[in-house]
Amino acid sequence: MKKTSVIKKTSAIKRTNSIKRKVIALFCGVLFGTGLLVSGLADPAKVIGFLDVSRIANGTWDPSLMVVMTGALAVYMSLFYTVVKPRLSASLAPVCDTKYHLPEKKTLDSQLILGASLFGLGWGMVGICPGPAIVNIASLDLSLGLFVLAMLFGLYIGMLLKSGQLDTVKAS
Repeated sequence: MKKTSVIKKTSAIKRTNSIKRKVIALFCGVLFGTGLLVSGLADPAKVIGFLDVSRIANGTWDPSLMVVMTGALAVYMSLFYTVVKPRLSASLAPVCDTKYHLPEKKTLDSQLILGASLFGLGWGMVGICPGPAIVNIASLDLSLGLFVLAMLFGLYIGMLLKSGQLDTVKAS
């Protein structure tokens, strides 16, 4: 009888932790989306105005996103070095997970350079990256919906390539 009540308590704790994680994830997503909209990072015209450095010559270049990115980096680095790094050193897990998911690879390779180049090419062509694309779906703009579908298709192709399920065509 005792074992059953322990199992019930354990499963209730897991259910509570799962709900807590989902609520925190929802809050973080709303915070992130709000930040993208308020900062202008969800506006493709603003992003292209920043990425198109050829506009510096005629004075129409928009450096405001550099301020946004600098602010985001300052907040992230402050929290990483004051919260995450000490917890890592003390072998403590994050609040809502069992471990930190930090990159294990420390070197640049062709796969990273190719992926970053493709990402940058897509971002530069349309002025929108995955986060803002998902935020902008709420506008019900068909072109953004098509962008997200194409992005998901690209993710699928990338997964197939990484897993080796999609081999390149060999010349005979």
